[in-house]
Amino acid sequence: MIDYLLLGLAVILMIIGLIGCVLPVIPGPPISFFGLLTLHFTRFADFGQGFLILMAFIAVTVSIIDYIVPVWGTKKMGGSKAGIWGATIGLIIGIFFFPPIGIIFGPLIGAIVAESMKGKEFKKSFKAGMGSLIGFMMGIGIKLISSFIMSYYFVTGLF
Repeated sequence: MIDYLLLGLAVILMIIGLIGCVLPVIPGPPISFFGLLTLHFTRFADFGQGFLILMAFIAVTVSIIDYIVPVWGTKKMGGSKAGIWGATIGLIIGIFFFPPIGIIFGPLIGAIVAESMKGKEFKKSFKAGMGSLIGFMMGIGIKLISSFIMSYYFVTGLF
């Protein structure tokens, strides 16, 4: 009976992990990892210790990279610290006031507004905003890849 409860919890964690790859307030890859780990403690799957350590490393690494990539994108496209802060504030406002489209365009608009307030011309502000958007989308892509890999092993471990 407990195995089925753990299996249900593991499935829920995997689904939340995938959703968390798109919603920045939910740490997708770590939750996907906990789904794998939960499945490991059932009779349905038995993952090796090395595999679990590798998946934990991937989850932590991807989570760290997810914070770095949007900043890198903004800097690469000529953004300043103001643009980075604007993108972050835009993301937070977008999540709460304009979901789901605000998650995508909040950082872009936030970076543009912040860079413009700092005195940059619109073209340069827009370029910095696009860097933020590109970085954000790259972060989503990296998280989705890692969570889909964990989902693949989840399903193959189950069957």
